[in-house]
Amino acid sequence: MNLKIRKIREDSIIPKYAHKDDAGMDLYSAEDKIIPSGETSLIHTGIQIELPKDTEAQVRPRSGLALKHSITVLNTPGTIDEGFRGEIGVILINHSKKDFKIEKGMRIAQMVIKPVLKVNVVEVDNLTETERGKGGFGSTGIK
Repeated sequence: MNLKIRKIREDSIIPKYAHKDDAGMDLYSAEDKIIPSGETSLIHTGIQIELPKDTEAQVRPRSGLALKHSITVLNTPGTIDEGFRGEIGVILINHSKKDFKIEKGMRIAQMVIKPVLKVNVVEVDNLTETERGKGGFGSTGIK
């Protein structure tokens, strides 16, 4: 399966897998930017993608940035739809107590390509009964 990628900045870095068995490929910053403590910022990657049919791309945090610097993807996982052709951007949030510098070429997130199941939406009057029923947040007794 092929993922088509177009660089829209000459010095952009094409996403790649760090290891052959990795689920996600690294996304790289195409710019230098400071994310102030407690703030969010859209980081440009300088690439566009064309996903295979019936797939999505999920943008997820990098564990090293999260653990070492408290930097994570705000809307994780961020979904890139099959029909989107704009520049891939990553919304990062700085949960640390100090400003964080994003440098051009830095690995800022990972992108996982996943299949998408298309369903028919059917309105009904009733749903089947289950053991859980309407039990929601905290209903399993775990505190």
